[in-house]
Amino acid sequence: MKQQKQPSFIDALIPITLLVALLGAAVYLYGDSSSSGPNQIALLFATFTAALVGLKNGFTWKTLEEAMIKGITISLGAIIILLMVGALIGTWLLSGTVPTLIYYGLQIINPSWFYAASCLICGIVAMSIGSSWTTAATIGVALLGVATGLGLDQVVTAGAVISGAYFGDKLSPLSETTNLAPAVAGSDLFDHIQHMLWTTVPSFVIALIIFIVMGFNAEASSEAGRIDEIVSILQTNFNINLLMLVPLLVLLGLAIKKMPAFPAISIGAVIGAIWAVLFQGDLIASQIDASQGELVGYVKLVWATFFDGFALQTGDAKMDDLLSGGGMSSMLTTTWLVMTALMFGAIMEKTGLLDVFVRSILKIAKSTGSLIASTIATCIGTNLVAADQYIAIVVPGRMFKEEYKKRGLKSVNLSRTLEDGGTITSPLIPWNTCGAYMQSVLLINPFDYAMYAFFNLINPVLAVIYAYLGIKILKITPPTVNAEEPNETAGRA
Repeated sequence: MKQQKQPSFIDALIPITLLVALLGAAVYLYGDSSSSGPNQIALLFATFTAALVGLKNGFTWKTLEEAMIKGITISLGAIIILLMVGALIGTWLLSGTVPTLIYYGLQIINPSWFYAASCLICGIVAMSIGSSWTTAATIGVALLGVATGLGLDQVVTAGAVISGAYFGDKLSPLSETTNLAPAVAGSDLFDHIQHMLWTTVPSFVIALIIFIVMGFNAEASSEAGRIDEIVSILQTNFNINLLMLVPLLVLLGLAIKKMPAFPAISIGAVIGAIWAVLFQGDLIASQIDASQGELVGYVKLVWATFFDGFALQTGDAKMDDLLSGGGMSSMLTTTWLVMTALMFGAIMEKTGLLDVFVRSILKIAKSTGSLIASTIATCIGTNLVAADQYIAIVVPGRMFKEEYKKRGLKSVNLSRTLEDGGTITSPLIPWNTCGAYMQSVLLINPFDYAMYAFFNLINPVLAVIYAYLGIKILKITPPTVNAEEPNETAGRA
């Protein structure tokens, strides 16, 4: 067997440079549709290039293939959630749950504070249930519909939804990432949450202030006068009342009870289908082919809503787009993107190419400020390269853990930094699992909403400022002196 060699910095640079060039070319050539195939091909070419580097350094193809398969396997949990979220959106459109949220949102939310309200509402919901994904797929989708009715910018609204969802997710003890970061760093969960407040709350307050200013300075478009028309379309096509919100309340209750995401979302989708049959009989009757019998028509339409979503024709093209969508098939492109992204990340990690960058960073991180800044940069870089939020927490966490201990820094500094850099930057990257998910749910490219996801942009910057100024950087007393050096290769969670 050929002996495996440690990769050089040039080895690591080759696939990453190729990936950046191909992704840039995909965006230039295909624009917003780059995530519908071009980005996946770019990731595949970069994966094959990384594999060639691994073969050169002594890895066998079987080893590399097993790493890719393992990478895809890790993503299966996210993929089945993705598919079921597609089904949930479809059934909640048919059941009138999403239209009802839009209807009441148009009644109670004022355009001047809509962006800030969207951010705050998503923050409260995500903190309650511990899931930015569920929040975006339910409350976020409805808020985008309200934005359309109010004549407000959907891209800014998406930024507000992302900001709120990730603020709540980051501070919720029910969140997977909020539990993962202290587990990797070796800190207590509630000490970790308390320590995060110092960077997270000020960042969120600044984001809210920006959204308030933007709301008061937003110019009402000609669509703002269409609110009555939109409300009329909703009332004409759907049975609108508070009972239609029961599927949402059930889902939020299951999430608060800490039921795993897949069964909770599945139950939410099924209740949506039941509610459609019970309360939207006129709508379903107008959609089915009665020649096969009413019962068969009902079954076929509801069944199709799970896998192919729901389509409504009102005569108003914009309302048709707003009230149509969902289905598992709508998530297949995102699934493809997630799989190819994690194949690339798995090869980069297995061959040690990802580790090379961290080793290079540690050489220049002399001060506490530069160490924390380097950790955040590594988390962001891992999100870019490995394309997964969990990997962006686990890999840097394992690699930097002993260095923090060696320098006399408490583990909560590392766990907070992993979240400041890893958790909240993931939805800003189109080929990251979180970015791909948000695009599939909100139907807005992360490159577009990223500049308005103010919380996600401000938090890492504020964390670096705190680090260099020494604000809330907790020390071990006395510091650990002869700590072991970091492991050569980080494993997976």
